[in-house]
Amino acid sequence: MHARSLRFTGPALLSLATLLASPAVFFAQTSPTTSSASSSSDRWLHVRVISTESKGETVRVNVPLEMAEKVLPAINKDRLHNGKVRFDDHEMNGVDVKALLDAVRTSKDGEYVTVQGNDSDVRVAKQGGYMFVHVTEKHSYNDKNGKPSEKSRVEVKIPMKVVDALFSAGKDELDIVAALRALSAHGGDTELVSVKSDENTVRVWLDSKNVSD
Repeated sequence: MHARSLRFTGPALLSLATLLASPAVFFAQTSPTTSSASSSSDRWLHVRVISTESKGETVRVNVPLEMAEKVLPAINKDRLHNGKVRFDDHEMNGVDVKALLDAVRTSKDGEYVTVQGNDSDVRVAKQGGYMFVHVTEKHSYNDKNGKPSEKSRVEVKIPMKVVDALFSAGKDELDIVAALRALSAHGGDTELVSVKSDENTVRVWLDSKNVSD
């Protein structure tokens, strides 16, 4: 990929990774923890948010995917409305994300983007039908060793079919409900999102258990 493209694509992918993680955080903040009445054979979406602030609150949400598909359209909070998350074009730094993802999807497995900068490091790869996005955001100040210290780390691992479903809505929307349906059709346990920042630690994963760690 051309160096000039990397300068614009890197920040866009940082925003993309954050957007991919944000629906889970929205859902954790707006949904009660479910009971374990459903069959253990159901597919369950787990969200755990641990606050690193003084109160140190921990939020755990365990939701059957079937229930999440029904509940999400009823939640209207911040950018989440009718099961979709809206984002502004400027957040993606003018990059056509759908075209970018289409190029990744139709290409062979490999590491497609590696950006190492003063503000952030970005790695995007595709392997075995999954899209991987690893983003490390750095503090502007240096640590004792004279190197930028880590501010936040975002790791996203999503089946490509789920990525396609996410971007099946309008130009400036992520279709979370469509993504959940795609996840329902995806077998096996899956670690979806991991976020570590100054404020929160977030983990999102999928399995057949009705309780989280």
